[in-house]
Amino acid sequence: MIIIKNQWEIERMKEAGRIVGETLNLVEESIRPGISTLALDKICEEFIMKSGAIPSFKNYNGFPGSICASVNEVVVHGIPSKEIILREGDIITIDCGAYINGFHGDAARTFRVGRVSEEADRLIRVTEESFFKGLEMVRVDNRIGDISSAVQEHLESNGLSVVRDFTGHGIGKDLHESPSIPNYGTAHRGPKLRAGMALAIEPMANLGLYHVKVLEDNWTAVTRDGSLSAQYENTVIVTEEGPLITTLV
Repeated sequence: MIIIKNQWEIERMKEAGRIVGETLNLVEESIRPGISTLALDKICEEFIMKSGAIPSFKNYNGFPGSICASVNEVVVHGIPSKEIILREGDIITIDCGAYINGFHGDAARTFRVGRVSEEADRLIRVTEESFFKGLEMVRVDNRIGDISSAVQEHLESNGLSVVRDFTGHGIGKDLHESPSIPNYGTAHRGPKLRAGMALAIEPMANLGLYHVKVLEDNWTAVTRDGSLSAQYENTVIVTEEGPLITTLV
């Protein structure tokens, strides 16, 4: 069931989203060669809690971190670790959520560690662009498939592959709600968009093939061919006036 949020609930979601956006802005300042992903996790956790919220990911289905820290070929759900040290030329996706006053915000960015290759830079840029192509489709009476199709078309027309094993999702009182929002699909298909729907739209793209595998920790998902992967996510509210991004500050 897709849950429609009223204006009071949307205001609560805007607060959660703002904290997530501010967290991502803050952690970007600390991303550099030599820092561990566990140190980045601590920075995010401390800021979220100082803001009066709770990290949405901490202990979610047993996940040990406050953020997902996914480096290079890691697609999603990278576990923060003192053993994972960033190096010049790496890319890292930070995915985080905040829970406050009964509602979640969720967003992700892929960041450059120092100077990166042209291909890595293009991967990050095009993945972000694909989010905004999908965002253009977030209009009342459009359908989820319109978002999915727009994302897929932009990624594939730029030579990237679209991850199929993980999707975007509804969000609200629960971190993951209906509907599922694939990053590939057919326009004019799927649930119709209505004002008050809250969506976590999160394109994930690989430089190589789209196939992924989950490692023995049962969380970390990597590209099967070892190619780089990027993600760009925001929490978006459907309104009569158009899309409202809560996590971009």
